[in-house]
Amino acid sequence: MSIRTIENSQELQENITALLAIEPKFASVYEQVGTPSLRHNAGGFEQLMRAMVGQQLSVAAAASIWQRLVDAGLTTPQAIRQATDETLKSQGLSKQKTRYVRSLVDHDIDFTTLETMPDEDVIKTLTAVTGIGRWTAEMYLLFSLKRADVFAVDDLAIKVGAMHLLGLAERPTPKQLKNLTQHWSPYRSAASLLLWSYYGSLRNKTAVPL
Repeated sequence: MSIRTIENSQELQENITALLAIEPKFASVYEQVGTPSLRHNAGGFEQLMRAMVGQQLSVAAAASIWQRLVDAGLTTPQAIRQATDETLKSQGLSKQKTRYVRSLVDHDIDFTTLETMPDEDVIKTLTAVTGIGRWTAEMYLLFSLKRADVFAVDDLAIKVGAMHLLGLAERPTPKQLKNLTQHWSPYRSAASLLLWSYYGSLRNKTAVPL
């Protein structure tokens, strides 16, 4: 089984062109928002830890706590193992977030191996960690592993964007959205990026999922 990725804006453009042929309704969205930014990141332990730290916090609060952890040298598995819960708490981590981060350390994920694993196997590996749900795993697939066919049906912005795109009377459930968009495969990452940008234009703001 070959692993499809989107490595650069040219490849994203090719995926968008293929998506438009499958779902012409995206044409007006693409005309409006253009080619979205890929927003790729390096991935790895720090990326997932940062995602955990930021859960259910404002962007500003999450950035502040993360910077404190960085300044204290507490963003590596070794440092987390050696730190006491009290030390982590003093840098802004709640009891729950501390449990999450320690679970990430204990699972000792081989992040290089993830690069060659099928999407669902990556999701299974990541969601075995306490505090990582399917949405976070899908964001890792899309932005860290650059996978080409990721569509987060639980994402609010994607549900709202799809509702407008498809002319639905109400926001679709994850199951409905999965069924309605199955034929967009294997170009669903392009669809995700377009819908996030579309949602941003609908709300007159930038929609940043991660």
